[in-house]
Amino acid sequence: MTAEIEFHAEDVDIPDYIEQATIPNWLEKTASHYGATISSLNYIFCSDEYLLEINQTYLDHNYYTDIITFPFKQGKVVEGDIFISVDRVKENAAEFSAADEKSEMLRVMAHGLLHLIGFTDKDEEAEAKMRSAENKALEIFADFIP
Repeated sequence: MTAEIEFHAEDVDIPDYIEQATIPNWLEKTASHYGATISSLNYIFCSDEYLLEINQTYLDHNYYTDIITFPFKQGKVVEGDIFISVDRVKENAAEFSAADEKSEMLRVMAHGLLHLIGFTDKDEEAEAKMRSAENKALEIFADFIP
């Protein structure tokens, strides 16, 4: 099965550092590490306001977030739409200063994929497992850097 991984932009530009030739391979390798395959993924980059509207309309939440994942298939074969606020990723990278913007974006992209695979972040224990899986995904990405 060949994964269909696409990148879209709603009301922002796709960040320049999103290497559309490399990132799909990284995502496939990350999914494979957890025993899953990607059928179809759409990453939609947008603004805070765009994602807030989605959060209000579809989830009845009235707050900003960095990511919303809409699953079509979860588990061993994943499909979904992953909306990411470029504004929120920039702000979180600056606020937490643990990473640069690209690293924070990669973490958030992995986070959406990991949700589709079955990871959650609803309590402290699940959040710790999610964070560990995100770190593993970033380690896997390092294999793609020449």
